[in-house]
Amino acid sequence: MTKLTDKGRGIRDMFDRIAPRYDLLNRVLSLGIDRRWRHFAVRQLEIPSGGMVLDIATGTGDVALEIGRQTDDSVKIVGSDFTQGMLVIGRDKIASSPFRDRILLVNAPCEAMPHPDCIFDGITIAFGIRNVVDRQQGLCEMARVLKPGGRAVILEFATPRNRCFRAVYYFYFRRVLPWLGGLFSQRSAYQYLPDSVLEFPDREAFKGMMEQAGFADIKIFDLTGGIAAVHVGTRAA
Repeated sequence: MTKLTDKGRGIRDMFDRIAPRYDLLNRVLSLGIDRRWRHFAVRQLEIPSGGMVLDIATGTGDVALEIGRQTDDSVKIVGSDFTQGMLVIGRDKIASSPFRDRILLVNAPCEAMPHPDCIFDGITIAFGIRNVVDRQQGLCEMARVLKPGGRAVILEFATPRNRCFRAVYYFYFRRVLPWLGGLFSQRSAYQYLPDSVLEFPDREAFKGMMEQAGFADIKIFDLTGGIAAVHVGTRAA
C-alpha cells in the first residue's frame, strides 16, 4: 500500500480504534437517517448488467451491500478502504449476506488505487472524501479508474443553508455529538467529525474540484435540510 502521510496514518489509526462500534454509532447519532442517505446515493448510479462498481472508503461495507441490493446479480462490486479494522468487520458482514460472491474488499487509499484505467462503470464514496488527505488527487484517481460516461456519486456531510436550522445543527454537531460519541466510543474521534465537516469545501468549491479532476454534468442534491449532500458527476470522454 502507498505510504501514508502522518495525517493519513492518524486518520487511519483513529478509524481502526472506533471500528467495533462504528455501525452502532452511525445508527444512533443519525437517528437511522444515514441508511436513507446511502439508499438515495446508490440510486444515482446507472450500472449495466455485467458492470463493475467501486465503493471507496467502504468502511464496514454498508454502501457496498446497498449497491448489491440495488443492482443486477451480474454486477461485481469492489469495496476499497485504507483501514484494516473496518474491512475486518465489513468482511464478516458481507460473508453473511446474499451478495458475498459479488463483493471483493481491497485495502488501499483513495489517492493511489491499485486498479487499471477505465475499468469501473460507477463509483461511490460515502462520508469518505472528507478523510482523504489529498482530495484533488483522490478525485483524479476516481476519474482515472472510471469509464468515460460513468458516474461518480459522492455522499458527504454538508452545512445546512437555512440559518435557523444551521444554528440548531451546529449545536448538536459541536456539543451533543462528541459527548454521545464519547459515551460509546472514543470522544476525540467524534470531535474530529464536526471539525472535519466544517473544514470541508462548500458545495460550489467542491464542484469546482470535481470539474478540475475531469468530471462534467455535475448535480448536487441536498438531503435532510442540507445536513448531507450528494454530488453526482460524469467522467468526461
